[in-house]
Amino acid sequence: MLRISNLNSILKILKNNSRTPFVKIANMIGKSEAAIRKSVKKLISAGIIKKFTLEIDYKKLGLNVDAIIGIDTTPQSYLNNIELLKKFDEIESLYTSTGDHMIIARCLFEDSEKLAVFLKKIEKLSGVIKICPTIILEKIK
Repeated sequence: MLRISNLNSILKILKNNSRTPFVKIANMIGKSEAAIRKSVKKLISAGIIKKFTLEIDYKKLGLNVDAIIGIDTTPQSYLNNIELLKKFDEIESLYTSTGDHMIIARCLFEDSEKLAVFLKKIEKLSGVIKICPTIILEKIK
């Protein structure tokens, strides 16, 4: 049986690179490949690992503007606007939040002109009170 610290090590390695072979993980933490395979299977079954994903270099796809957009709406339009925002292709991920904004959207655009057009589209949604875009310059971690 693997200890919690070993499970955390496995999760950290997979989070950094979900394609890391089980044999390499086993060597890194001093366990057998079979033990790693069994542990990862248990982590998946328990819902701790929800999915394996990838990190995309969007700039190489021509999407040069990475923006976080805070959106505030009236309480009456909140749920409806979430449903509408889910349908926009420009939105890479969408969150509800507390704090400065009710809704947070991470969006990708070819250029700042496309961002401006998108902001006008959001502005037209019923009940939108405030839109606060922030452009990400560099991912640090």
